[in-house]
Amino acid sequence: MTTLRKLALTVLSAITLSFVAIAPASAYAPVDIVHTERVQVGPYAMTVGFSTWPIRAMKSLDFTFMPEGGIADKSGTYRIAGPAYHSWKRGASFVRHPRKRDSWGLDILAINDPGNYSFIFTLDGPLGHGEGTLDGIHVADQPGPPLPLSWTIASLPLLGLIAFLAVCWRRTRPARQPLPL
Repeated sequence: MTTLRKLALTVLSAITLSFVAIAPASAYAPVDIVHTERVQVGPYAMTVGFSTWPIRAMKSLDFTFMPEGGIADKSGTYRIAGPAYHSWKRGASFVRHPRKRDSWGLDILAINDPGNYSFIFTLDGPLGHGEGTLDGIHVADQPGPPLPLSWTIASLPLLGLIAFLAVCWRRTRPARQPLPL
């Protein structure tokens, strides 16, 4: 009987430790909204949140879209218009933000080109259909050095490794060494 009791205690301890270890992994990093803009989309007021402000080109950020009254009974689309989105004619459907489940949003989107952008929204809900635009979202130049300079500096270790391997290859000349038997 004691062997069965020890086995049950061991299994129970393993299960408990597994649940304790899983708890931090299932937690998500909260979305920190540092700037919001209000836009009227027909009869609906919507708050657009940004995780970094000012926005810089080629830098990831989160967008959240929260209509007044919540998202439960509403649906809609959004479209981004600006220098990086010339050919985006159709609207994309709103989806829940992966880390802020009570609102719609985009997770880690980076806008590639600087310039002025607009968000065009359509919403359908209990008050009917609505359309609205958030204009004047300015995206500044990318942070840091220009991309060609960054890539040149980043490729220097690879070029050094290739040079080192070429020198080693020439010194040992493995093709001219006799095969030991």
